[in-house]
Amino acid sequence: MPQPSALLSIDLERLRPRLHRYCTRMVGSVLDAEDIVQDALVRALESADRPIDNPEGWLFRIAHNLALDLLRRRARAPDMRDEDDVDLIEDAHDEQARREATSASLPAFMRLPPAQRSAVILFDVLDYSADEIGDILGTTVPAVKSALQRGRGRLRDLAGHYDAAGTRTALPDAERRLLQRYVDLFNARDFDTLREMLAADVRLDLVNRRRLQGAAVGEYFTRYGQSQGWAAWPGLVEGRPAVLIRRPGGIEARPDYFVVLGWAEGHVSSIRDFLFARYAMADAAYVSLSI
Repeated sequence: MPQPSALLSIDLERLRPRLHRYCTRMVGSVLDAEDIVQDALVRALESADRPIDNPEGWLFRIAHNLALDLLRRRARAPDMRDEDDVDLIEDAHDEQARREATSASLPAFMRLPPAQRSAVILFDVLDYSADEIGDILGTTVPAVKSALQRGRGRLRDLAGHYDAAGTRTALPDAERRLLQRYVDLFNARDFDTLREMLAADVRLDLVNRRRLQGAAVGEYFTRYGQSQGWAAWPGLVEGRPAVLIRRPGGIEARPDYFVVLGWAEGHVSSIRDFLFARYAMADAAYVSLSI
């Protein structure tokens, strides 16, 4: 049997956004980060039955290792070990450093070696202690403090040099027209015509809720048809075609979440809706498009 008690003891509603924020800064993508979080939860459920002393740290460690696996597949990740001697920080609680880390761009984080990146994210962004980080990363407290010190210094040097300028801000004309048509139909609440835009084998990932494929995806629009006030406009998230959506009662011209779309032969082939994972919006590299 899996170890259900370990996951049952975790407040996933609280922890999942933190896991996502950590993975986003580790791999530089809100979309890849969500894949890692989902995979980590599956791995946790499938794990062998064994006592877990620190379930939260255990789940972070699974996600951390999956993030490193992705970085290695990208052929960008150097060895996790620092070659410099390990040293200590007299006062690790540097509020200025924490403000800098919280506001740093994803490209800036991606310039840090993984060991430094992990330490800065966990300590300065997510507020874990050095002891807790050492448990998550499987290393010593002095090593954590050393990586934190060096990471903070590098991140400070990089401040202002990396932003979202690399985000693709243009789409081929055919994709632009498809995206605009999808948005127009959504705002007109013409969900029957939207269903006609779906490919026969369309895949839906309603993040943090369910996945569907094929004809069953048509049911997805029912929720949107049950209430008024949704507003959508075209955009890009990490350079991918996306529908930016404001929920009923939301702030004008500010999206609450996004839906990433994929196309195949003029039809919608994939829908990835972050309605139930709105935490991703906080770190998303997105642009609004005027089409």
